[in-house]
Amino acid sequence: MDDFIAARSQMALSLGFHIIFSCIGMVMPFFMAVSHWYWLKTNKIVYKNVTKAWSQGVAIFFATGAVSGTVLSFELGLLWPKFMNHAGPIFGMPFSLEGTAFFIEAIALGFFLYGWDRFNPWFHWVTGVIVGISGLVSGILVVAANAWMNSPSGFDYVNGQYINIDPIKAMFNDAWFSQALHMSIAAFAATGFAVAGVHAIMILKHKNVEFHTKSFKIAAVFGCIAALLQPLSGDLSAKYVARTQPAKLAAMEAHFHTEKSASLLIGGIPDTKNKRVDYGLKLPGLLSFMAHGNFDAEVTGLDQIPIQNQPPIAITHYAFQIMVGLGMLMMALSGLYFLALWKYRNWLSSRWLLNLFAVATPAGFIAVEAGWTVTEVGRQPWIIQGIMRTADAVTPMPGIIYSFYLYTGVYVSLALVVIFMLYRQIRMVGKLYDLPATSNQLVH
Repeated sequence: MDDFIAARSQMALSLGFHIIFSCIGMVMPFFMAVSHWYWLKTNKIVYKNVTKAWSQGVAIFFATGAVSGTVLSFELGLLWPKFMNHAGPIFGMPFSLEGTAFFIEAIALGFFLYGWDRFNPWFHWVTGVIVGISGLVSGILVVAANAWMNSPSGFDYVNGQYINIDPIKAMFNDAWFSQALHMSIAAFAATGFAVAGVHAIMILKHKNVEFHTKSFKIAAVFGCIAALLQPLSGDLSAKYVARTQPAKLAAMEAHFHTEKSASLLIGGIPDTKNKRVDYGLKLPGLLSFMAHGNFDAEVTGLDQIPIQNQPPIAITHYAFQIMVGLGMLMMALSGLYFLALWKYRNWLSSRWLLNLFAVATPAGFIAVEAGWTVTEVGRQPWIIQGIMRTADAVTPMPGIIYSFYLYTGVYVSLALVVIFMLYRQIRMVGKLYDLPATSNQLVH
């Protein structure tokens, strides 16, 4: 592994961990706010207990997200100094505003955690809502910065110089809305399914059934609504990619040859040497329709992209297939859940449905990781699309491979600590809140 690959691997590792922490930190406060609202409206102690338990989880992920996000900020300067030298003055505004949102989130979270029985109950609830809103805004601002790398704007690039800089235009670049929408919905879907899955497991084990049933419903409703909305934002993103990053779209679909009425590929193993895909299912004309809204439209293939400008095809294709495949499975499970809520309510306490949610616990976050792989690997070899190559932005400092090994150890250790803390938190729910061990809602 050379220093360039080590630098990219370290950045991918850091982003891979941080995106999980940040997604949960963005979304869980909204779950917490809903359960808190139910407590205030119904005065049922179970909702207060759910809110307190979830708030402790929010605190854990807020702390880990803050640490991993700070590390990423340093890595941008240390690993990619040439990129930051040129790009920093252009797309630095969303990062600055993200710091403000983070500051507000930290204050609101402090008020919420220590405000029980000290503030007016509805003011206390509002502080929890602010935690969620500021966290969501923080995530959107970071995604806006990443979107600028895919759709650079707000400057003129003349003779290798970045001039006429407009930070506002850079922040609200053409890609920011579609990426922010897609990422925000993905965060709700991933976190909703993960939280619902954990509570489904606890219901199956007959642990504090009433507590976990209430928790499961809130998380499942959020996650299932998001999963059903996600294809709409995905379609918006795909159409933008088709217009502005044809190489990325071609790699996503392993679309080797430019053609009209292009087929949508499901699965398949790309054979880059012979420029074909083996064992894939092709749906005629559907790629043209999804990319351009016309079944007969021409879709640019990799044959029109210079080889030096092509992204890694296999990685991008497999990641895209994983993202879409898991998204479809989550949609199917969401449909079953809402069908149960609407017509077959006896399904809600059935073992088979809870088992499906338990199995789907990691699905959303695997899809999120795959989606970010598509976004980042699919943009290669560019760190700023069409302007600066990733290889030209990396630090000249040697020995990055040792930094990569060190950070790998740190992040693996951090992940183990977080898993242990969450496991202990789940195990201690009954002891902390003196919840009943049985319920009249039996799992059959």
